[in-house]
Amino acid sequence: MTGRAAPADPPGRVAGVGIGWRPEIAGFVAGLAGLRFCEVIAETVGPTVPEALAELRDRGVAVVPHGVALSLGGADPVEPARVARLARCAALFDAPLVSEHIAFVRAGGVEAGHLLPVPRSREALAALVANVRRTQGELPVPLALEPIATLFDWPDDELTEAQFLTELLDATDALLLLDVANVYANARNRGHDPLALLDALPLDRVAYAHVAGGSTHAGLYHDTHAHPVPVEVFDLVRELCARHRPPALLLERDDRYPPAAELRAELDAIADASGHPRV
Repeated sequence: MTGRAAPADPPGRVAGVGIGWRPEIAGFVAGLAGLRFCEVIAETVGPTVPEALAELRDRGVAVVPHGVALSLGGADPVEPARVARLARCAALFDAPLVSEHIAFVRAGGVEAGHLLPVPRSREALAALVANVRRTQGELPVPLALEPIATLFDWPDDELTEAQFLTELLDATDALLLLDVANVYANARNRGHDPLALLDALPLDRVAYAHVAGGSTHAGLYHDTHAHPVPVEVFDLVRELCARHRPPALLLERDDRYPPAAELRAELDAIADASGHPRV
């Protein structure tokens, strides 16, 4: 079967319940007959599309490249070669959009090997806006930005997370990749109410949303993508969908892959919490 089997989604948006495609679970993902979209880590894709992903694309599953290495929040301008690679990835998959993190991963030529939080200062916001605009200028599709889970805040923060994010999206006209698990993690680690954070976010800008699991260590909640999704995150999905038109929701799993039955149960739970059809 070739071509787009499902109805076209609005520009820059996807629909339904999806899953992060990883080689370790490629067979499981291929067997999800009702899958509308999936996400692939852009930096893992070479010059050609893996056969398993090509088959998904050709049967009408939207494939969203998800970048982890642009370092949009860094003080240095984004590297043109990295932006070009993300643009090529979007073209390879005929993707409706691409996504990246509001974070930095390198500074002064040193690679951190991890997504690091951007200071919520006016100066950092200006640098981030400039990098997002540079990136958008080279992309063939819309860009969605994901706020990360963080274990600390910078001492020179001038804005709340919601204020910083709203000003960023207003200045760039980018879309929002809302990670519900990150909302839970950040609110919990700051001792705040996750519903208050959710209500302060610009939900009308959501392109799609992530759902993932984590674990607690030394009193802090870590967004691991390697543990089951906690009930509190599913509760937050329900609250999100009660407050706004339910966005597309994607399950992330990057390690300690459970049996297929457990993955399917989490996908079913996301569908039931949001009102989307099961996959």
